[in-house]
Amino acid sequence: MAYFFNDIISFNQRLADLVRPFTAVFVLADENTEKHCLPLLSAVLGGAYIITIPSGEKNKNLQTCERIWNELTAHMADRKALLINLGGGVICDMGGFAASCYKRGIDFINIPTTLLAMVDASVGGKTGIDFHNFKNQIGVFCEAKEVLICDVFLETLDERQLRSGMAEVVKHYLIADGLSFLDFSRSMSVKPDLEAIKKAVEIKSNIVAQDPFEKNVRKKLNFGHTTGHALESYSLGTDVPMLHGEAVAYGMAIETYIAAFKSLIDEEKAGFVCHTLRAFFGLRPMTDSGTEGILSIVVQDKKNERGVVKMSLIDDIGSCKIDIGVNADEIKEAIGYFNKSVAIHTR
Repeated sequence: MAYFFNDIISFNQRLADLVRPFTAVFVLADENTEKHCLPLLSAVLGGAYIITIPSGEKNKNLQTCERIWNELTAHMADRKALLINLGGGVICDMGGFAASCYKRGIDFINIPTTLLAMVDASVGGKTGIDFHNFKNQIGVFCEAKEVLICDVFLETLDERQLRSGMAEVVKHYLIADGLSFLDFSRSMSVKPDLEAIKKAVEIKSNIVAQDPFEKNVRKKLNFGHTTGHALESYSLGTDVPMLHGEAVAYGMAIETYIAAFKSLIDEEKAGFVCHTLRAFFGLRPMTDSGTEGILSIVVQDKKNERGVVKMSLIDDIGSCKIDIGVNADEIKEAIGYFNKSVAIHTR
């Protein structure tokens, strides 16, 4: 269950009620959320034990999980302890996974502090870590006891983080709410209000409620993520790794072209979607090495079946089809077309 707040006082009141029954409270944070976000909660969490881990996707791995488990064990956390995940997507994904495994599972609460985590990683029950640079290769489905969303935390974010978070908001619109996408295309707002965040969470929550373990309709939420995750994983080896939302923005554009090639979506609508994505996210042509990097990683995607890449592709603005088989040549062709179309507008 997600609760929404636009002031820190009511937020802290709810948090205080939640933590009261537990034998011990642990807070998982990174150096950024410990500095900028934790002080806002000090009135409630002053007695909690803080586990601080390094920020960034490159640290979302088994070694960091072992560090979390060591801290829980050293401070004698029992099965009635609570882990509070205070941070963005990495913290929520990894914290949920660590909690779900420790002593076969302790309760955890997600307090997302980035826009991306508010509308995506903190809700829906997916937890996990990366393995050998493959995104979310190891994980479990496990729902947070509660998700507390407060837009006050958005004040701690720079524009790059806000824009990255908007990728997941836009994705929700493209798969389930065409009118909201059209509104977005006109406003191009970088920072949504609390009502827009609620709408995005509602879209995801409604889909997850129909299919908690991603056997069917929940796969729609993977639009943009097959190529997006591959690009994100590839970028981990570069000097400036991409944020999740930045990679998903590229993924949505490329996969929209694949949908057009397969005659799932009208070419004019596909062009409009990709133009909007390019204009808002500042998309640039991809390098040859980036293209080859994506293709080498896509074959390991979690959604593949019997060696066939399976994608969720939009068939209209606000509608999506699942389990569409796509081959490497189609992905490569779509990237080539994407590069040409973007290059025309960036000269």
